[in-house]
Amino acid sequence: INSMATMTADCSFLLFVVDGTVPPVQMSSSPPGSLSNTASKAMSPSCLYLHIRNHLYLSLSLTSHYVDGQVSQRETLFRCGKNKNKFLDKELIIMGDTDRKKSLLHPTQSKRYILLLGNAGMGKTTLIKKLCLDWSREGVPQFDFVFLLDSKALTLTKPTFSLQTLLLNLSCLTPTCLDPDAVFAQIIAAPKRVLIIFDGFEELRDYETLLQTQEKDLITSLQRDSKAQAYTIKQLYSGILQRVLLPGCTLLLSARPRGTASQLLRRTDSYLEVCGFSPADIETYVSQYFADPALGASALECLKNCSYLHLLCWNPRLCRLVCFVLEGSKSLEVLPRTLTGLCQQVLHLKMREDKRTGERQLLFQLSSLAWNGVKANSSILPMDGGRTIPVKLKAIGQKTGLFLSYDLRTKHVLSGGEIGRDRTILQIFPFVSGQKGRRRPQREELELTQRFLFGLLFCNRLKLQKLHSYTETDFSETFVSKQAFVTKHLTGLSYGDLSPAQVLETCHYVHEASLTHANLPPTLTFRGVPLKPSDVFVVRDVLEKGGSKGLSFCLDLEDSGIQISGIRTLVGLITSSVSSRACIADVVTLWEQLEQDGKGNLKQQAVSKFKIHPLKATQVCHIEHLAKLVNVHTHKRLLDSSNQSDSVLAEGVPAVRELYKLEFELGPVNGPKAFPLLCELLPGLHNLQHLDLENSKIGDQGAEKVADALVSLCYLEVLNLSQNSIGDQGISKLATTLRDLPKLHCLSLYSNVISDEGAKSLAGILPHMASLTDLDVKYNKLTDVGAQSLGVSLSNCKRMKTLRLWNQCIPYGVFERLQQQDKRILWH
Repeated sequence: INSMATMTADCSFLLFVVDGTVPPVQMSSSPPGSLSNTASKAMSPSCLYLHIRNHLYLSLSLTSHYVDGQVSQRETLFRCGKNKNKFLDKELIIMGDTDRKKSLLHPTQSKRYILLLGNAGMGKTTLIKKLCLDWSREGVPQFDFVFLLDSKALTLTKPTFSLQTLLLNLSCLTPTCLDPDAVFAQIIAAPKRVLIIFDGFEELRDYETLLQTQEKDLITSLQRDSKAQAYTIKQLYSGILQRVLLPGCTLLLSARPRGTASQLLRRTDSYLEVCGFSPADIETYVSQYFADPALGASALECLKNCSYLHLLCWNPRLCRLVCFVLEGSKSLEVLPRTLTGLCQQVLHLKMREDKRTGERQLLFQLSSLAWNGVKANSSILPMDGGRTIPVKLKAIGQKTGLFLSYDLRTKHVLSGGEIGRDRTILQIFPFVSGQKGRRRPQREELELTQRFLFGLLFCNRLKLQKLHSYTETDFSETFVSKQAFVTKHLTGLSYGDLSPAQVLETCHYVHEASLTHANLPPTLTFRGVPLKPSDVFVVRDVLEKGGSKGLSFCLDLEDSGIQISGIRTLVGLITSSVSSRACIADVVTLWEQLEQDGKGNLKQQAVSKFKIHPLKATQVCHIEHLAKLVNVHTHKRLLDSSNQSDSVLAEGVPAVRELYKLEFELGPVNGPKAFPLLCELLPGLHNLQHLDLENSKIGDQGAEKVADALVSLCYLEVLNLSQNSIGDQGISKLATTLRDLPKLHCLSLYSNVISDEGAKSLAGILPHMASLTDLDVKYNKLTDVGAQSLGVSLSNCKRMKTLRLWNQCIPYGVFERLQQQDKRILWH
């Protein structure tokens, strides 16, 4: 099952369609009276809708089952690379559930370079096909031409193509074009009326090779004569993506959100992500899948009682497989509890549908081909060197959907007054992808394969015996030895050395194998790893097993994109042995939901075990979320609560009371946007001990605001105001507050614009700061006068350990003499 969408220039809406495969895509829908009306006549517009509709609906088994869904707007964050002279790199932000819902259907200005993201099975391809179908019905009037280009065409490596043949011959499912020259002339004349869609590129970095700078001679040739039959598909794709060809057209690119792609992200001006099924979507889908309402209701009830399968249905394609199993199972009471079990049951049902697939040898051959593809990181079946696929094996593979055929049309041939086509048939596995010869297999396919293999080793041995060709003795020996090896490997793992992604994958292994040998570390962090609903289930499963052994855990779920329902699932585990941290906005929303549902005890656990220390703010929304939490802490009730008092929050929010370190790392670009709000919330952080505002460029006005906020922070021990363009005026205001901070022992003011007047202000308060031990004012603007005033003041500060004040404005001789007088004065 895949998702489909109609996307206009300013908004998007999404339809999920059951079992959608293979549709349309390229042709002019030219509205009457448009400039491209002549070209549209050459392309038979009256037949266009029927052509695309037939390609779409002939492949659907259920044509009327739609579930409303949505796409969300993704955001990016600028990060500095190692070379500061280069452009800032962009990286995609993993948003919390609350922010993700706010971004749905958000109207924006017209975009020209759009990136559509979604994991495998989320429906990117079918979304695109639905867009094309709507366009053929004149539902997207801003485009006269829409072309769909597939990554499979990159297998054609000979330089025998032109831009015209690429668009009019190789674009997927193109109807007959009676006058290609006239059509191409119209495309060139009005590129702003053209939408070009790239699909089938599995990862973001797959586009990076196409965005590498091309030779000047090639660029000149493409711009001068794009009709010449002298280019490879890769060169033409690169020309389009780099705006060398059709520079004014709109581009829509689909990919999975994996891998880094700094060049692509810098070019893209809009980021969309396909959302998964909500519980309501799953219910609608299942009820529409089954023709018999009674059977549908029974299947849905059974699915709700099988938590793991229900959570897998978040992915539309897996939801389709689950419904297939529900439909084909003799008893709805016995359902698979793992992904391995689901895949096994789907395979058995496929084999039962087609008796010919009962021939074991063919199944082994298909399995061998698939595994070879995974190892070689190639989705293309071997067709050369005499290794052609037997006709019977090919037919069974296509019939069962284990591999697919794609037509790559290379040219038109006129014969007997009829137009025919030479075709290159490309046989591929739908579940193996990527460019052949890449050094490392793509992670998603390899992870799923390994997870499936782990599960097979620990599944029902009688069922597994039906799927192998070994003798009984060999099978038993192999089975037992590999099972023992895997168990030993898992028990011997040093989980503390694993990355968050590896820890999550190990949790899946433990769940698939139904093991209890997970020696997890006390702190589990999934920061930066997107957590799907099924991921949350296996994490909960492992934590339950650990909790039964008396183990304690601290979960870090920040920047994981976990849904609020997932946090709620884990909150059920949050007893005295488990604490957690997650997106602040999502957690506050969860508290509100628990209050509305009357779950007082669960709310008490969620509030008491929520942690935010230490907090590093890298996005504007982090400060916005913190401000909301501080307001809850200050008012001692949820802001939307009807209750005037809340017993759970009678003493405020423990997470706010226990926040001792706050790092404001939004940088000079985004820092000024969130800084005013930060100054407003700081007085509510009474127990704060460490405040880091480095490189926020707050200036003197910002320093004055900080000074006002510091009055309430009587427990502050470390203050970092480095690289903030603070001058003498700002220091003068800060000085009056700093002298009254009783616990401040470290103050950093390096790389500001403090001159001698500011140094004099600091020198005046140093003797009164009884706790201060380290002061850093190096790389400022003070001269020997300011340095000497600080040196004199230092002699009256017996507790001071270091004073760093070097800069180029201080004569070397003066600085050396100061060092001789007091060894606490340092260069660095």
